[in-house]
Amino acid sequence: MKKILAPLLLWAVPVSVLAQPMQNPQPISVAFTHVTVIDATGAPARPDMTVVIAGDRITELDPAKNVRVPKDARVVDATGKFLIPGLWDMHVHWNDLKDYLPLFIAKGITGVRLMSGQPFHHQWRKEIENGTLLGPRMIIASTIVDGPKPWWRNSIAVSNEAEARQAVTKVRQDGADFVKVYWLLPREAYFAIADEAKKQGISFAGHVPFSVSAAEAADAGQKSIEHLEGVDAACSTRKEELLKAEGDAWLEAHSDPRGPHPPTIARMHQLMRMALETFSPEEAAALFARIKRNHTWLCPTLRLYRGLINDPNTFRNDPRLKYLPPDLRTRWFGSPDAASNERTAEDIEMGKMVFKRKLEIVGMMRREGIEFLAGTDTPVPGGFPGFTLHDELAVLVQAGFTPMEALQAATLNPARFLGKEKELGTI
Repeated sequence: MKKILAPLLLWAVPVSVLAQPMQNPQPISVAFTHVTVIDATGAPARPDMTVVIAGDRITELDPAKNVRVPKDARVVDATGKFLIPGLWDMHVHWNDLKDYLPLFIAKGITGVRLMSGQPFHHQWRKEIENGTLLGPRMIIASTIVDGPKPWWRNSIAVSNEAEARQAVTKVRQDGADFVKVYWLLPREAYFAIADEAKKQGISFAGHVPFSVSAAEAADAGQKSIEHLEGVDAACSTRKEELLKAEGDAWLEAHSDPRGPHPPTIARMHQLMRMALETFSPEEAAALFARIKRNHTWLCPTLRLYRGLINDPNTFRNDPRLKYLPPDLRTRWFGSPDAASNERTAEDIEMGKMVFKRKLEIVGMMRREGIEFLAGTDTPVPGGFPGFTLHDELAVLVQAGFTPMEALQAATLNPARFLGKEKELGTI
């Protein structure tokens, strides 16, 4: 079954590409003839179909022998190819790389969820909508809302309940589609955001702060949890101890100008090992039940954890690098001789254990009926715009998803998550 995924994606024709605006658009009809339709509903593939599109809407979808193609239509003979809905990458960061947005479209990604919004992202969205910029649909987060000493510059720093409520008001007025929460939020501020977001009719999503547990985040109404954060600790028989220790270790790294250095990394390895060794199926089941009950979505970005098992310099020979701007390549690798680009054998061995456990946890969650979104954290190193979503879908299959379920994590599920399943996500 796993082999199905590669041809499904590599030879797919994403129908939503035709819906992307172009400058001075003219109404057009396009007919894909003799194509195999995979509609992402879970129905079997339908071979030898013809799909007629007028403007940005499908007007006919029937067996090829039954369709009269309009005389003015552009005909695409899609024999041997597959038609799927446009894909969504539900976790990207894209700050200063506007010229590379078409890469998403080129790889079939017609929608993205930007996880750290800035004012210029809203301008990009307007340009895409009015046809002056080629790029994917955008769902735009707020500026990151974090604690009094934020992890990232340009974040909104909040220390208490009052500031947290003010932050929700501000980002909503700024046009954010949701509030992005982060690691260092104080407990009081986090729950104030949850309460105020509910009052103002805006969702909140993002990282699980170290001040709360993953179960508490689900109970508070956090719409999606990114990167499986907080999940390992919450599945441990020593969850309270582990959560506090992880927070302390990351705070230490954040306060040290050297960043994560050998003593801190050693401590993080110790905590990772503790989480692995104290994993409890009973604790996991209790957590998963709360996540499912609260309809909390998971965007695991598994490709990040797969990256832990390789030396970062593996990417130096990746042919996809030719599509990236030089400044991004520099950010990924630093100088050619940068020692920081190297991982020790211990790092890689720990990475293998962590990746294996993440796959197991995602597989367990899937079996419990928890809902997933596909995301990549592009352009974090190894996140090639457009390309890496295909990698993520393959890793989801590795975690136990069927190829259809993996496809749905990037099509139907995002549409449902956004409340747009009548417009997007299926054919």
